Amino acid sequence: MIDTLLLGKLRWLHVQQPSDEDFEQLQKEFDFHPLDIEDCRSYTQRPKIDVYDDYYFLILHFPHFDNLKRFVKAQEVKIFWGKDYIITIGRSHWVVEDLFNYYTQNPTAADDLIAKSTDAILYNLLNRLINESYLLVNRVGQEIDEINRELFDTKPEKIIEKISIARRNVIQLNTIFKPQLRVFHKFESGDIKGFEQTEDMEDYWGNILDIYQKMWDMIEDFEELTYSLNQTFDSVQANKTNETMKVLTLISTISLPLTFVTSAYGMNMALPFAHSRFAFALIMGICIVLLIFFVYIFRKKKWL
Repeated sequence: MIDTLLLGKLRWLHVQQPSDEDFEQLQKEFDFHPLDIEDCRSYTQRPKIDVYDDYYFLILHFPHFDNLKRFVKAQEVKIFWGKDYIITIGRSHWVVEDLFNYYTQNPTAADDLIAKSTDAILYNLLNRLINESYLLVNRVGQEIDEINRELFDTKPEKIIEKISIARRNVIQLNTIFKPQLRVFHKFESGDIKGFEQTEDMEDYWGNILDIYQKMWDMIEDFEELTYSLNQTFDSVQANKTNETMKVLTLISTISLPLTFVTSAYGMNMALPFAHSRFAFALIMGICIVLLIFFVYIFRKKKWL
């Protein structure tokens, strides 16, 4: 079903779950390239912008959290951008539908767009998507800061889980943002001129690129931070394991001669003082002397 929003002489068509009839109607009315329609039928396309004489076709990816608010996922946004129309098609990011419904319920809120162009609508849409993405990226950064604070205080199992989730989210953000840098650079460089070639719009496109570049820089920093936190955590756990093994080794070293002495006198054979009534006290004395001797040696060498 094609939902239509009239903004003065401009139209915003929103097709959330397009059918074959919807695709045929769009291609017939707007004469879109068949390959663009084919791209709309499929999912997980690479970000791109196709330039034609009378319209542009954009496929962009923006992050969002899953239902549990833990893992970052990519959501496609497919847009046909013409001189007097904007068409958003497919299961787009929730921001797209939210903005469409907002203008539908509050027509006067779009008065500033009516006097402008579809360039302004597209900018407003992309700006909302990027601002929402910025909040999400900031949240991932806060989770990484929380891991950094709890690295030495929380149980290892929880830290491992948090680091794993953070690294997965950062990798997903990297996968989403990196391929789109060249797409947004086309706006600022002038390769994508839009339909209202004004200096104001160039400033707006530049603003979008600045925010996007800032997010990309943050993601690169997060990637290094999560890697460093993982390395630090592994080092801390390895050090704890080494300390444990060291203590166990020292205990075994101390116990070995004591075990040998007690085992020898526990055998059914003739040994010095074996039949003496002071044998037990003698054996315990020897064990205590050996214990004190080993503890002294280990402390002197700073092993304890």
